[in-house]
Amino acid sequence: MTQPFELPDFYLPYPARLNPHLEGARLHSKQWARRMGMLEGSGVWTEADLDAHDYGLLCAYTHPDASAAELDLVTDWYVWVFFFDDHFLETFKRSQDRAGGKAYLDRLPAFMPMDLAVGMPEPANPVEAGLADLWARTVPSMSMDWRARFAESTENLLNESLWELSNINEGRIPNPVEYIEMRRKVGGAPWSAGLVEHAAGAEVPAVIAGSRPMRVLRDAFSDGVHLRNDLFSYERETGTEGELSNGVLVLETFLGYDTQRAADAVNDLLTSRLQQFENTALTELPPLFAEHGLDPASCAKVLGYVKGLQDWQAGGHEWHMRSSRYMNGGGRPAPARLPFGLTELPLADLGLSALAARPPVTAASETLRARSFAFAPYRKVGPTPLPEFELPFALRLNPHLDEARRSTLTWARRMGLLSAQPGEPMSEIWDGEKLSGFDFPLCMAGLNPDGSPGELELGSHWLTWGTYWDDLLPAVYGSRRDYATAKAATDRLSLFMPVEPADAALGAATPLTALERALADLWERTAAPMDPSARADFRAAIEDMLGAGLWELANHIQNRVPDPVDYLEMRRKTFGSELTASLARLRRARRVPPEVFRAGTMRSLDNAAMDYACLLNDLFSYQKEIEFEGDRHNCVLVVQHFLGCDRDQAVAIVSDLMNSRLSQFQHVVAAELPVLCDDFALDDEAREAVDGYVRHMQNWLAGILNWHRGCDRYDEAALRKRYGATGIAQTAPGRLPLGPRAILAEWNHGASRADTPWPYPQALLPVPGHSTPSAAP
Repeated sequence: MTQPFELPDFYLPYPARLNPHLEGARLHSKQWARRMGMLEGSGVWTEADLDAHDYGLLCAYTHPDASAAELDLVTDWYVWVFFFDDHFLETFKRSQDRAGGKAYLDRLPAFMPMDLAVGMPEPANPVEAGLADLWARTVPSMSMDWRARFAESTENLLNESLWELSNINEGRIPNPVEYIEMRRKVGGAPWSAGLVEHAAGAEVPAVIAGSRPMRVLRDAFSDGVHLRNDLFSYERETGTEGELSNGVLVLETFLGYDTQRAADAVNDLLTSRLQQFENTALTELPPLFAEHGLDPASCAKVLGYVKGLQDWQAGGHEWHMRSSRYMNGGGRPAPARLPFGLTELPLADLGLSALAARPPVTAASETLRARSFAFAPYRKVGPTPLPEFELPFALRLNPHLDEARRSTLTWARRMGLLSAQPGEPMSEIWDGEKLSGFDFPLCMAGLNPDGSPGELELGSHWLTWGTYWDDLLPAVYGSRRDYATAKAATDRLSLFMPVEPADAALGAATPLTALERALADLWERTAAPMDPSARADFRAAIEDMLGAGLWELANHIQNRVPDPVDYLEMRRKTFGSELTASLARLRRARRVPPEVFRAGTMRSLDNAAMDYACLLNDLFSYQKEIEFEGDRHNCVLVVQHFLGCDRDQAVAIVSDLMNSRLSQFQHVVAAELPVLCDDFALDDEAREAVDGYVRHMQNWLAGILNWHRGCDRYDEAALRKRYGATGIAQTAPGRLPLGPRAILAEWNHGASRADTPWPYPQALLPVPGHSTPSAAP
C-alpha cells in the first residue's frame, strides 16, 4: 500500500543512544504487564502486541543513562500509558461513550495521593492497578512539589481524552492553535518531561519550576515529540482509528495544503520548536539561575533535566523509525535481543551508524533558523489591506464615555505620564493630543457597557497605564538595548502591588517614576476590596504582562522574529488580555467555584477570545509596528517569516486563524460549557455567573474591534504626524529620535557621528549614499 506522503528530512541535533539495560527492561515490563492484567484476557493487548510495540526499546532510547532499576520503572510507566490509550480507545472511543469515559477517568486521581499513607481504593481494572503500583514505586524519592506537578500532568493526559472523544463525536477537526494546546495534554509529553526529572535524578527546583524558561522548555519539548509522532502516525490514526487530532490533518484542513505539503509544514514547525528549545536553554536559563541565586548543584540538576529532554527527543525519533506502530517505510530492524545482563552493544545498536545517512542539520532547518534572525526593521510596508471582520456580537457603549475621556486625560497628566521622566532620556513619549487620539475610554466603554462611571473611569486608567508601559519599554530601553535596567525597573513595579497591605516592606516603597506612581494609585483603588487570594491572582496577571514585555525586549536585542507557537502564547500576555480576563473572573469569584475557571473548557474559551483580539490588533498595527517602530512582534510578520510568504498571503492566513478562533469560541459556548456546568453540578446562580462571563467576553471582542476602528493609534496619517513624514519619531527639540531608523537618518544627514554610536549589528550599517538597510528576504 502506498504511503500518504514521504517522511521529510528531520532536524536531528542530538544523536540517539541506547541504554545497555534494554533486555532487562523488556523482560521486566512484560512480566509486570501480565501481573497487572494488561495482556491476554484484557481485550486490548496480547503478548505479541506488547512485543511488537517494544516500549522497552522506546525507554532505552529515551533514557540512555538510566540505571537498570530506573529503566524498569520508566518502562512500566510507558507500558501503562500506552495501554491506557488503547484501552480508552477500545472501551469508550469506538463506542463514543462519553458518560462512561468520564466516570472511568474520575476514579483515577484517587490512585495518586500526595501522601501514600492516605491509601487508595481497590483497583477495578488494569489501568487502575497499574497506576496504583507505579505511584507507590515512584513518589517516595520525590518532593511534594514534584508529586503535585506530575499528578497534574497525569490528570491532564487522562482527562483530555474526553476532548478527543468529543471531537470524534462531532466530526470536528481542531484549528492549529487549539490543536497544539490540547495535544500537549492528550499527547503526554509534559508527563514524559516529569518522568525525565525522576529518571535523570534531576528534579527542577520548585522556585523556578513555574517560570517562563522552564515552561517553554517543557512545552517546546512536548510539541517536538507530538509533531514528530503526528508525522509517523498519520496513516494509522486517520486510516484505521478515525482520529481527527493529528497535526498533518489539521494543517491540511486549515491551510488547504495537500498531504505532502502539510507534512512538510508540520516538520518545519517541529524544527522551529526544537530551535525555540535551544534558544531558551542558551539565552534564558543563565539569567534565571542568577535571578534566583541557584547554587551550582541546583543549576547542574536543571542542566541535567535539559539534557534528559534532548536525549528523549533523539531517542523518540529512533524508536519511531523502528516501531511497528508507525509509518516508517517498513522500519529499521530493532536491536537484537541480547542475552540478559549483557552490557556491551555493537556501535550500530547505539543509533550512531545512521548519522551519516541522516544529517543532524538540514538545509531547510538552517534556512528557517537564519530567516528568524534576518529581520530588517523600518522597511516600508504601507497600509495593511484589512479583511472583513464578521463579529456576531452587538456593540454597546457605556453612556459615561465622555466623563471617562476627561478623567483619563486629567489623571494621566497628574500621574506624570505626559511628561519626560527625570534622568530618563527619550521618556517623553506621550502628550495630551496623542493620548486623546488613542482614546482608551472608547475601548473600555465597549468592554464594560453597563459599568458605573467609577468602573469605566478605573478601567480606562488601567488601559492607559498598560499601553504607556508598552510604549515606554521599547522607547527608553529598546532604543539602547538595555535589558538589565529594564528588568530592574520592571521588578520594582511589584513593590506597588502588595498582597497584604500590612506588609511593612511593601508599604514602605516610594514611587520614583510616573509608571510607578500610576500603578500605586491604580492598585490602591482596585485591590482594596479584594481578599488576599484574589489580590495575588490579579498581581500575577499584571506581572505576567510585564514579564512578556521583557520577552519582547530580549527578542529585539537578538533581532529575532519569534517562533510561531511562542509568539501566540506570549501575545496573550503582551496584549494584556489575561489581565482583563482576570478582572472579569474576580467579579464572579464568589458565585463560581474556582476549579470551573481552571477547567480546560474555560481556558479554551478564554484563549480563543484572547487570540481573536490579539490577531485583530496585529492586523491593524502591522504598518505601525513594522514600518514606524521596527518591531518584530506581529503575527503577520511571524507568518511571513515562518511560511516564507508575502504580506497579503500572511494577512489572509491571520484572518483565517482569527475566524477559526472565533468559531472555536462559539463552539465552546454552545457545546462544551453546558457539559462543564453539568459536570460540576452548578446551581442556577453559578450558571448565570458563567453566562455573564461569556457576555463579558463577547462585549470585550466587540469593544476592541470598535476601538481599533475609532481611534487614531493605527491610522497612517496620524502615524506620519507622530513619527514624521519619513517614519522618524518626532521628539522634543534637541533629543535624538527613537529607534535605529532615526539614528540611521541622523547618520546619513551628517549628524555628529562621534556622538551617535551605532548600537545595532554591523550588517545594518548604511552604505554611503543609501538611506536604509537592505530588506531581509
